Amino acid sequence: MNTEPASLPQTSLRIAAAQAQPVSGNVPANIAKTVELTARAADRGAKLVVFPEKFLSGYEPDLIAGDPARYAFDEHDARLEPIREICRQRDIAVIVGAATRSGQGLHISSLIFSRTGEMFTPYHKQYLYSSETRIYRPGTQGCMVQIDGWRLALGVCYDSGFPEHARHAAVNGAHAYLVSALFSVKTGYHQSRIWFPARAFDNTLYVLLSNHVGTTGGWATCGASAVWGPYGDVVAQASCDHEEVITALLDPETLADVRERETVLADFNARGDEVASDYVVHRLG
Repeated sequence: MNTEPASLPQTSLRIAAAQAQPVSGNVPANIAKTVELTARAADRGAKLVVFPEKFLSGYEPDLIAGDPARYAFDEHDARLEPIREICRQRDIAVIVGAATRSGQGLHISSLIFSRTGEMFTPYHKQYLYSSETRIYRPGTQGCMVQIDGWRLALGVCYDSGFPEHARHAAVNGAHAYLVSALFSVKTGYHQSRIWFPARAFDNTLYVLLSNHVGTTGGWATCGASAVWGPYGDVVAQASCDHEEVITALLDPETLADVRERETVLADFNARGDEVASDYVVHRLG
């Protein structure tokens, strides 16, 4: 385990969370919506935008399992070229949820595109909800992207319900924790408003949630995508039911101030407890 304090970023970084209702099974339409909302985020000065879980197909587990070649992606999928192109045109990185397929089976993943349109190895959701285990394989490795000196760890939905997932990210040097998700009207809003401020405050991280609106995969979703500061306070928040892009400025002085006052991460590191440290870091710019 790394017990040395992670170096802090020196400049601010504007990031965005996009929320929308995907069209069930309509991959071209959902890619077009990703491009549209990415451009909107870039217009607002964001250098990275995050989309919800499995946004490119809709959540739709049965649809995906029935035709993986059509509804899941690999790293060489030509259908993703419009996303690569908007990244190149607007100098913005994209994290977008999709099912992926590999020799190990199907995964729930975050696709990662740099500001030059380069696509990196996806992050695979590590904590699967019970109903997902019949279709998908869990990921075995954490993932961070690095941009302008900021280390941004990735998570997908249920990952965020397990405190150790964000803690592993923080111990491995993350400054922020970015989660693509599907949270429902029934229980998800309650869960998200407990989990996300706790993940932020417990680890003195910025935390971002990108959630769906409308219905997908049979779930009525609750929107309310948001960004929390490292003290656990809400920095920006979207509506519960409208397509929207929100942005927040990650501020290194705020991060440094909170970590100086709230020493939980440094105190945890000083104990020397063993935590998982299998992380890949992708440099996005």
